[in-house]
Amino acid sequence: MKIAISTSVIQRGKSGVARYVFELVAALLRQPGDHRLLLYVLEEDLTLFDGVSDRVELVSVPEKWRAPVKNVFWHQFVLPRLLRRDGVDLLHIPSYRRMVWKAPCPMVATIHDLAPFRLAEKYDKLRMFYGRHIARRLAARQEAILTVSEFTAGDIDHFFGIPRERIHVTGNGIDHRRFHPDKTTSPEETPFFLYVSRLEHPAKNHVRLIEAFDRFKTATGSDWRLVLGGSDWHGAEVIRAAAAKARHADAIEFPGFVSDEALPDLYRHAGAFVYPSLFEGFGLPPVEAMACGCPVISSGQGSLPEVVGDAALLIDPTSVPSIEAALTHVAASPELRKSLVE
Repeated sequence: MKIAISTSVIQRGKSGVARYVFELVAALLRQPGDHRLLLYVLEEDLTLFDGVSDRVELVSVPEKWRAPVKNVFWHQFVLPRLLRRDGVDLLHIPSYRRMVWKAPCPMVATIHDLAPFRLAEKYDKLRMFYGRHIARRLAARQEAILTVSEFTAGDIDHFFGIPRERIHVTGNGIDHRRFHPDKTTSPEETPFFLYVSRLEHPAKNHVRLIEAFDRFKTATGSDWRLVLGGSDWHGAEVIRAAAAKARHADAIEFPGFVSDEALPDLYRHAGAFVYPSLFEGFGLPPVEAMACGCPVISSGQGSLPEVVGDAALLIDPTSVPSIEAALTHVAASPELRKSLVE
């Protein structure tokens, strides 16, 4: 069987969907059988797939199709012709934003979340309309829908009207060869709270976290720092402005995008990982942090209670006092940090 995956939504490798695609390809290559993978990849993303086995065929997609509207057009009108030309038996689209209306083979899509139905300001008006109305009709045409949490499966059933028998839930996993405890923090190292997420406002909730951290520092005089790792995204300027105005701005750091190689050590060195996101269809970073032996403070909204279970300290992400209280509690209590790690 020849399985095609469209990879144009990986955002140059700097997104959760990118990690999902990379790990899915690696996992499929470990499966027995004579299936072959064909990946449609934008030209400037080809190097991200260096080293894949000879069982993977890469088809270069011209960069002119990268822009969102043009990319949607490519999926609807160019991709079906390529699927027929390349003799594809099954198409997988790893994001609801690029599902195909009609193809010469069965179609399967992964829906990670239905954020447009949950966050009114998640995207601009055009993308919100697409997510709420066009994607709903496209989803109905897929032979099967994959998703990453029971929470999102419920949303797909409720908002898209897809029968549950066509929805298959497989929780995200992590590579324990990369993410594992190996803490080498020296006693002299200043402890820090870590948040790894693209700098997106308001969905990722950085501004409330910055305000809560500022209040925590003022109230306690603690030497803990706040490290906000991630690439600039929509609204990044609002986040950076909030940090610059904070009373304790000198204790807030922006290291930028954190590479795959550096990420596990960053988790291991953090005093605690805090994840105040307003909505996630899964939320992979808290699981990665836990696997590295880092105590986790997590939002209690969306899928996150399902994902972190009772192994994290849950907060109300819409409440600055709730976030501040969690920061204070975790920073002041080695026993709490130890119990969260355990």
